[in-house]
Amino acid sequence: MKLGLFRQIVELNQSFDQLIAHLTKLEFVPFFQRDFIQYARSGVEIARVYANREFFDSFEEIVENDAKWAYRFQRVFDEKLKDRDDIYLEVRDSEQRRKRKRLPPRVVILPDWDMSDEDRYDEDRAAKRMKSAARRPQTVRKSSKKSRSNAQESRLLGASKRGGLRP
Repeated sequence: MKLGLFRQIVELNQSFDQLIAHLTKLEFVPFFQRDFIQYARSGVEIARVYANREFFDSFEEIVENDAKWAYRFQRVFDEKLKDRDDIYLEVRDSEQRRKRKRLPPRVVILPDWDMSDEDRYDEDRAAKRMKSAARRPQTVRKSSKKSRSNAQESRLLGASKRGGLRP
């Protein structure tokens, strides 16, 4: 898209160049008044300036929008690739730098900390869920129509026992 725009602005400027070159040649023709030809040439130059200014102002907006999209995409993509445990390593490195500078710690990292603690915990929880699911008996659910009709019957029976329904 942008290459096509550049081609069009180049062609437009080439046309302006040709027009100015022809007007410059006409300045030396005795039949034409030189001042009027120069005035026409200045009008062409002003038209070129306006066209180029409009193009580059608009093009700047296009480039900025493309840059915003690209930076946003890269940031999201980098987040997808980033290991969630990297933050711990960054904090640890930061705290080591602070320690070398003899600054007080901002964060205390547990001495026996292991990056895979959470992973092991998640795996243990998943295994326990699987075991408890295997121990539970499987219940067969009634179809929705049957369960609705059974619920209505039980409501009617309960209401008739309380004296709410009269035949």
